[in-house]
Amino acid sequence: MKRGAITVGVWASLLALAAPSAANPNQPPPHTAPFPDLSTGKDRNEARASFDLGPHMQRGISVAQVLEQRERLDAALGALQPQRRGILDAYVVTVALDSDPVFAREAREAGRVLERRYGAKGRTLVLAGPDGARDDRPHGSIRALVLVLARIAELMDRNEDALVLYTTSHGAPFGLTYHYGDTGYGILSPARLKAVLGELGIERRVLIVSACYSGIFIPELASPDSAIMTAAAGNRTSFGCEADNDWTFYGDAMINRALRKPLPLAEAAQEANRTIAGWEANLRLFASLPQFSIGDGAKAWLAELEANLPATAGEPVGRSTFEAAKAKLASQPAPPAARR
Repeated sequence: MKRGAITVGVWASLLALAAPSAANPNQPPPHTAPFPDLSTGKDRNEARASFDLGPHMQRGISVAQVLEQRERLDAALGALQPQRRGILDAYVVTVALDSDPVFAREAREAGRVLERRYGAKGRTLVLAGPDGARDDRPHGSIRALVLVLARIAELMDRNEDALVLYTTSHGAPFGLTYHYGDTGYGILSPARLKAVLGELGIERRVLIVSACYSGIFIPELASPDSAIMTAAAGNRTSFGCEADNDWTFYGDAMINRALRKPLPLAEAAQEANRTIAGWEANLRLFASLPQFSIGDGAKAWLAELEANLPATAGEPVGRSTFEAAKAKLASQPAPPAARR
């Protein structure tokens, strides 16, 4: 249930996925090889600092796969519409950075929820791998995410429009982990994401980060024009990433429930945090302590952006992650009685 972290050079596997079936081309690739050491440097401090350079590695990918992913991404980028002068347009990006299918399911539905909430039809792009039922999007990776953000920076009016970015993946104390089967690896640190957004000049942004330890992104990326929500404090794990889940805890509470309602972003974050606290207390889990920060400038443009939220709430979809966790707990054998 705990959303695992990747330590340097070691993949701490939470769940071994079944091998992909030839009869189902939409089956995601499993993680079977150790996560490689992507750090450089002479000591621990230098190794950790090297993650801020955004290490990203792909290996063992066929030419056909490379070409297919390039064509998918080019088509998705080409479909994005330019901004409308005089209108605060939201550009929505959702990305699953791990091939475990729960993240792909979550990224897909998050794209639909955020597109509806922010009127972003034609300005929404989803990066997600196969989820067992479909494989119809460009796959999530750090490199693909950077290319998408760069294209959005070209299309948007950076003084008028806003980015809404949702990431879902495993996390580590030094950043988000990109892990696609046994072929894709990388680290997206807070410093690296800050550098990318800074270089592109994207200052108006809603960043929603669903991963263990994701609270580390707030000190680095908080700014007057930023709103940041994270699934956990910087020293806490989050929950719900079993491969057969439809949602993680945070995705279910924040995206599937709170953000479907016509609530301001801050109220939605508070509601999601209360929901998660209740679930974790019920299951006797160590609290993940989701965080959020909204700058004064962001409060002003969010009021304008959210002035026309859908009047009616959307219905949650998929199986409740909390109910799935309760059922799993109930199915476990009771501990043996203490001997007197």
